[in-house]
Order: sequence, then structure tokens, then C-alpha cells
Amino acid sequence: MFIIIGFVIIFGGVAVGFAMAAGGYGPMNFGAIGGLFHLNEFISLGGMVIGSCVVMAPLPVLKGVFKQALGTLKGSPYDQADYEELFKCMYELFQLGRKGGMIALEEHVMNPEASALFSNYPKFHGNHHALEYLADGLKPIVDGRIKPDQLEPLMAKSLHKMEEEHHEPVLVMTKVADSLPAFGIVAAVLGIIVVMMFKIGGDTAVVGQGIATALAGTFFGIFGSYCMVGPLATNCEFNGHAELTYMKVIKSSVISFANGLPPLVACEVGRRELGEDVRMSSGDLETLLKSGGG
Repeated sequence: MFIIIGFVIIFGGVAVGFAMAAGGYGPMNFGAIGGLFHLNEFISLGGMVIGSCVVMAPLPVLKGVFKQALGTLKGSPYDQADYEELFKCMYELFQLGRKGGMIALEEHVMNPEASALFSNYPKFHGNHHALEYLADGLKPIVDGRIKPDQLEPLMAKSLHKMEEEHHEPVLVMTKVADSLPAFGIVAAVLGIIVVMMFKIGGDTAVVGQGIATALAGTFFGIFGSYCMVGPLATNCEFNGHAELTYMKVIKSSVISFANGLPPLVACEVGRRELGEDVRMSSGDLETLLKSGGG
């Protein structure tokens, strides 16, 4: 929602400023805004943007660009309610492991999609990456392949890979933002060439219109870079940090439980990974878990 408000402010400010300038000292001339839009300039800019993306990145990364850009419309991927559900899920799982031993977790971590326990928490159960990350963290402990103190590097490695995979689409968007001003210059140069070859020597108004059309390409290149693609890439980066924080909560809690901490304390370790905007107090977490966490 906020990203839409931001774009409305950006476009509104530019439109009003241009209309004021076009109207001189009189009423604002919003009809003049149409003079900024020229199909040939958009085709040139769009071709350069799309073509450069195809050249610089493989298809899975380009799909990630599209997915992350759409994800910004939803805002931050996790709120406090999501974390409350996560903590209740982990607490119930840890309680089960504490009472019945790690072997009691086998049916849940070996086939997490079919787990009756996980299905009681629909948001977490529907988050494939988080569900798999939690299950993969506990699997080698449940089947005895590693000791608890050997778990942290395994989960840290998976987390690092997730971070890399998230950053790849952001890198593409950042490269596009950096390139757009130059693409705008290229579009403008093409427009000037057209003016010099086909319109120079003709009517002054026609020549001026051709130059204005060329300059519109430069405008949209700079505008697209600093007012659209650049801010969008930064927003994706923040969403990526939120995704990683969610995984860090799982990592810290699972490792703490595997090393012998009580379920409540293991969840408390995970709580300390949270930022102030979604972090509940220690007392609130304890109340939440003891009243409804299994």
C-alpha cells in the first residue's frame, strides 16, 4: 500500500510541476503533460531495458525480479501475528521433542507437508521455504547423523544460500537503475539524429517538437532510474532482510533447542533476532506460549 502512495506522490509532484511550468503565470496546463509521452521513445527505452536484462541474467533470476517487484505491493512479508504463529508452532514442536525425545519429531520433520502439527499453523505451513528450513534443521538431529553442536554451520550455510538467491534479482534491478540514465541518453541521441536527418531546415515548430521528443527519452531514463526502479530495488532489499530475519528466528530457536535449552528459552533466543517493529516483550512471549502454544 505504501509503495503505491509513494508512486502517486512522485508522479503527482512531477505532473503538477510540469503543468505549472507549461501554464506560465496562468492556470496549470495539465493538457501539456501528454507532450511527454512518445511511443518511439518508450519502445527504444523498453527494448534496451528488456534486452539488457535478458543478456545479464538467467531466466530463473528474471522470474525472481518479477516476483520480488510484485511482492513490494504487499508491504513487509511478516508482521507480529506471523511471528506469534511461528513461535507457537516451534514451542509445540519443541515440547513434543522434550517429552517424547527427538524421535517423537520424526513424523513431522521427515514429511513436514503432511504433518498434523504444522497444519495447525496455516501461514507457516504454507510457507514452503520456512517449513523446509525448519524440518531440514532438525532432520540430522532426529536421525542422529550429527551432534547438536554441529548443527549451526549447516543451518548457517542454508541461510547464506537463501540470501544469495534473494540478492540476485535485486542486483539486476540495481544494474537496470544504474543504466537507465544512459539508456535515456541513447534514446535522445537517436531522436536528435532523426531531427538532423529529416527535419532540420523545415518549420521551426517541427524541429522544436522533434528535439522535445528526443529530450523526453532522457527525462524518462533519469526518471525511471531514480524515481522508479532504484526505489523499487531498495524496497525489495528491505523485504529480503525481513525474509532472512524470519529464517534467523527459526535457526536460533532450533539450534538452541537442539543444544538442550528448554522450549520456552529456545523461543526466547529466537525472539531476540526480531526488530523493534515486530518484537514482542519476553513476558508477552511467555504468556502467548503458555496460554496457547501446546
